[in-house]
Amino acid sequence: MRRTLGWLLSLAVLTGTAGLGSSPVGAATADEADIKDRLLSVKGMSLIEEKPVDGYRYFVLNYTQPVDHRKPHGRTFQQRITVLHKDTDRPTVFSTGGYNVSTTPSRSEPTQIVDGNQVSMEYRFFTPSRPDPADWKKLDIWQAASDQHRIFGALNDIYDENWLATGGSKGGMTATYYERFYPRDMDGVVAYVAPNDVVNKEDAAYDRFFERVGTKECRDALEAVQREALVRRDALSEKYAAWAADTGATFTTVGSLDKAFEATVLDLVWGFWQYSSAADCADVPDAATVSDQGLYDYVDAIAGWSFYTDQGLAPYTPYYYQAGTELGAPTIRLPHLKDLSRYGYQPPRNFVPRDIDMRFKPWVMNDVDKWVRKNAHRMLYVYGENDPWGAEPFRLGKGARDSYVYTAPGANHGARVSQLPEAERARATERILDWAGVEAEARTTKARPLAAYDSGLDKVTKKELREQSLRP
Repeated sequence: MRRTLGWLLSLAVLTGTAGLGSSPVGAATADEADIKDRLLSVKGMSLIEEKPVDGYRYFVLNYTQPVDHRKPHGRTFQQRITVLHKDTDRPTVFSTGGYNVSTTPSRSEPTQIVDGNQVSMEYRFFTPSRPDPADWKKLDIWQAASDQHRIFGALNDIYDENWLATGGSKGGMTATYYERFYPRDMDGVVAYVAPNDVVNKEDAAYDRFFERVGTKECRDALEAVQREALVRRDALSEKYAAWAADTGATFTTVGSLDKAFEATVLDLVWGFWQYSSAADCADVPDAATVSDQGLYDYVDAIAGWSFYTDQGLAPYTPYYYQAGTELGAPTIRLPHLKDLSRYGYQPPRNFVPRDIDMRFKPWVMNDVDKWVRKNAHRMLYVYGENDPWGAEPFRLGKGARDSYVYTAPGANHGARVSQLPEAERARATERILDWAGVEAEARTTKARPLAAYDSGLDKVTKKELREQSLRP
């Protein structure tokens, strides 16, 4: 473990946690019947509910956090976390999607690989983990990393074996930022499909991606459908307006139904490659013959007409705020739509209510990128070959140690270690087991996941992937 004893003791004093004994390895054994009490003995921790799940105990909790970690004794808010408890003798995976936390029991891939516990955190300012009133200046990557740091400090005396941080998409970015600001907390980082927009104004990498992804036939078919949707703007907008009237959808934030319409259409090609596969190219309709309803339905299935409504954007306000202040956002040229597009790729500012002030800080991502290149230690990045977000990945420099960047062939935004070529999959799995402190078990299993696949805990649906993924 990279963490020092003195540093851990200081954390225990600061967080008010107390060291307690652990029981033999086993899935939620009788000796661990007090785990709820142990969790609730942590200062600032309260129980929302406990849910049944085979082989584990699963808790949904609130943890009291400072609104501003620079003023730890100031205002506070309640942050939701979940704990999937296996055994205190097992390693623990700290997982975050970077958005709302799911309260349905599930395991990240590293949790399955190491057969461990899992702590999941809701990202600050995603409701209900939002201070009231909300001071949006306190939503930045350092404050969020400090949330994780305090949660780790609060739970590390209970779960005192090795810890790994993980997350996918914005969660992979979150795991990276946490490591950048608190590099002594975790024993390893597994970041999935994490984009790295170092220079927000330079997005040519995305244009190059869309010029070569998949086959020319598939690219041409998708672009033809996208163009046809704008050619038939009036007919499709009429259907969109009727749907909005029926559902009560409004467009105050983005500015108009027309802006929401075009934003959705412009997402089509990106959304296809983010969530679909090359096999889905067969389902792309013929732009020349598809009916208005068929075209409308296809755009809805891939991009979702509801997303750019006020109701669709509201849950993602914290993401677009961060994209417009620190994370950056892609802008692609779409030359095949130049004569039809009225707005182009709209900036994050258009998707955040105007009463929330936003100012971009271009140095933030540059700082993270430089840190990863020079200081990455026990960090593993997994990307999907056909995922647009992988066009601007994290890269390792000469200062990186025991760190890796792998790309899963043909994979999309749901890329996993299990999708890597055999040699890379074995190597990545072996490193994850080693970082988790179970290298002896790794040798006996030939670097395979220690826990068997469980469809109830491990399967990620397309709907879940969409909910925990970045939008362009």
